[in-house]
Amino acid sequence: MAGFDVIVCGSLHYDIVVDAPRLPVLDETLPGTHWQPVFGGKGRNQAVAARLFGAETAMIGRVGNDDFGAALTADLMARGVSADHVATVDDAGSGMSVAIVDKNGDYGAVIVSGANLTLSADVVQQAMRALGPAKVGLIQNEIPEAANLAFARVCRASGATTLFNAAPARASDPALLAAVNVLIVNRVEAAMLAGEAVGTEIDAGRLVATLAETVATVIVTLGPDGALLHEAGQTVHIPGERVAVASTHGAGDAFAGALAARLAAGDAMEPAVRYANRAAARIVATPPAERAALTLSDFG
Repeated sequence: MAGFDVIVCGSLHYDIVVDAPRLPVLDETLPGTHWQPVFGGKGRNQAVAARLFGAETAMIGRVGNDDFGAALTADLMARGVSADHVATVDDAGSGMSVAIVDKNGDYGAVIVSGANLTLSADVVQQAMRALGPAKVGLIQNEIPEAANLAFARVCRASGATTLFNAAPARASDPALLAAVNVLIVNRVEAAMLAGEAVGTEIDAGRLVATLAETVATVIVTLGPDGALLHEAGQTVHIPGERVAVASTHGAGDAFAGALAARLAAGDAMEPAVRYANRAAARIVATPPAERAALTLSDFG
């Protein structure tokens, strides 16, 4: 069995995205201008992105026995992602979130994880045995850490390159960091993983070197300023792409999925990061409602 280029183990959420002139403050109610349902979850988004960028992709995850879950699974299959190991559970509802996007494209969100939190190490190990070896494995922080650790260890044992997008930010088990090959974080996530206070001034260059003491390859994404790549003792700055921002929602997931796809295709790390940086910029410049229509040819 040849296996898949990329296997993503992660979350699936049914997102409600609301447009508003700005983000509300405490005790404030704002009039919104538009809302729409969007299929999401960092795992789902990264799996779809990896498939969009040419990788044969499979997803491991869980949804509830509800309309949201049925829609999430059908969406994966429609986009060419194998959903054979996205299980439906009766004891929890599907994950969902509500995101508010302001006029500048910035956003805030609340997530209800639901069925995603029922994904166990045993389930992950069984799925990996059934799926066979992959070239690249990809995990995030929206499922239990035990599931992530089991996935990373199976990937390492099989020789797959494991990418860990440590988002949303939370403390990570040193055993998990030791089991992955590549760490992908933004500035805030980098500071939190390094055990530093999160303030207005974050020295990303220093943080990337600190994190590289634990994980061999570290990528710190910098939004419009691009990304820092630390590999083999050297740090390289990949400049940002200048685009008109429609929404930053989903940019990090596009970056991770594109990176996984290019590594699976055989790219070296630096050109893969440069490609992922351009891909994320194209996503940021595209309104969320129009992203489903994008094809590989739209990314040059």
